Amino acid sequence: MAFDHTGESRNEAIPGIAAAARIPAMAQPVTLIPGDGIGPELAEATRRVLDASGVQFDWEVLDAGAAVMAKEGTPLPQRVLDSILRNKVAIKGPITTPVGVGFRSVNVALRQTLGLYANLRPVRSIPGLKTRYDDVDLVIVRENTEDLYAGIEHMVGPDAAESIKIITRAASERIARYAFEYAVANGRRKVTAVHKANIMKLSDGLFLESCRTIAAGYEGKIAFEDRIVDNMCMQLVQKPELYDVLVLPNLYGDIVSDLCAGLVGGLGVAPGANIGPDAAVFEAVHGSAPKYAGLNKANPTALMLSGGLLLRHIGEQAAAERVEGVVRAVIAEGRTVTYDLGGSAGTSEFADAIVARLESGA
Repeated sequence: MAFDHTGESRNEAIPGIAAAARIPAMAQPVTLIPGDGIGPELAEATRRVLDASGVQFDWEVLDAGAAVMAKEGTPLPQRVLDSILRNKVAIKGPITTPVGVGFRSVNVALRQTLGLYANLRPVRSIPGLKTRYDDVDLVIVRENTEDLYAGIEHMVGPDAAESIKIITRAASERIARYAFEYAVANGRRKVTAVHKANIMKLSDGLFLESCRTIAAGYEGKIAFEDRIVDNMCMQLVQKPELYDVLVLPNLYGDIVSDLCAGLVGGLGVAPGANIGPDAAVFEAVHGSAPKYAGLNKANPTALMLSGGLLLRHIGEQAAAERVEGVVRAVIAEGRTVTYDLGGSAGTSEFADAIVARLESGA
């Protein structure tokens, strides 16, 4: 199963991979961050679906993003970080990031502050959703804490800017190990390291060297190869069936994960997770689309499937399979889906159809 996170006990040091299947004795605490724009509608639809999964949740709802920035002078109050660290698990709707000006990305701040070093982006074809490809099944594992996203940049005089790319052996080996452990735990066949070491021989060269070092420990279990990032993009468009798990530095991972989402229908159907040793944040990675806020039109699939990843992370494998299976089935039928999926249903009506099927056990 592509999104299964189960594993042997020896993998327990890798967060999000070796969660043991269990039924919690008490409700699972989860921090819920509704987000900006269409975020609150998507978050409410997703909460309803997760509540219908059979797992009990204790939701702690806290705001972050543009609206909070306007009121409090920060888009990410400390109380939000404290809640995530206390609950260990969070799910968030999309948050607006100003382009070129304004505050830095809340998503980046969450990843760096909470040490969410692994960005997990599974992409899988959905029957009934028309795309150029069939049977795509890829997993993108993106290093989440360094590279150009470290935000070390400054002006060099009035007309030039400089950004510093940081690649370390420790972070590179850590994300490579996560990718290989994920592959082992999920029955995947191959890990491909993606880089630009032909040009950036020191930084990307170090990333590639680190991946090769980790790969040596899985020889005979998981195949390993590497690709230059521009060639990788072409290969994915031409023949995505040749690839399985991709591991990438931060910037390339951001770009390639969106490309892969496009293979299966776009960001609206692609889940995401940010996982670290102390917490995990699950999210839809598409924008907040403020012009559609409050119109009951937005597609909640990506956030709902991110909820499926959340269920797997806390060990609720059966519930995750039910949620993912019902979401995919409702889309395949095409009767009660949002406009971008070829239907006329609203956000809430789409959620109604999924909740009804989950509650009926169908």
